[in-house]
Amino acid sequence: MSCWPACALVLALMAGPAHAHDAPHDERLPTIGQAPDFTLLSQDNVRVSLHDFRGKVVAVSFIYTYCTDVCPMLTAHMASVQEKLGSAFGPQIAFVSITVDPERDTPDVLKEYAQNFGADLKGWSFLTGDPAVVHEVGRKYGVIAKKAANGEVDHTLLTSLVDPNGILRVQYLGVRFDLEEFRDDLVSLLDESK
Repeated sequence: MSCWPACALVLALMAGPAHAHDAPHDERLPTIGQAPDFTLLSQDNVRVSLHDFRGKVVAVSFIYTYCTDVCPMLTAHMASVQEKLGSAFGPQIAFVSITVDPERDTPDVLKEYAQNFGADLKGWSFLTGDPAVVHEVGRKYGVIAKKAANGEVDHTLLTSLVDPNGILRVQYLGVRFDLEEFRDDLVSLLDESK
């Protein structure tokens, strides 16, 4: 089930930041504020915190592995951008995908999902954890998730860019954002830090 029917309502009720990307290419990306830190469990059963990525540009997204429409599309888009980042991916730019369905998305399930999409796990972490903690992390990023009786999860689909200093710079809503612009924004934040 798509999050789209609930998105308009969710956006109206959202408690966190939701600044869409609208900066022209020749301008510095906006600053939203300090990115909310978190500590969750990776696909390798290792504790991972946002502050572990200091010095790198990080794209933080929220997905779940049982999703049949928008989450696989977003993950596939990110995998294609991963390829276009070349040698910067991993050492300088990282992706973090946090599940909105931690009850089912165990580290092993997330690892298989990552492998199915060709995610380079040297630069891409898939995270899960205690449901209450995961819910709170999502809320701090402006993501609201609600599980339906059939197990599907309606959730806001936000991808957030965090600069090397841990500052939240821009958020993309949905999966239909321009991937070239997304890649350019990642590189721009990296260049800005040099």
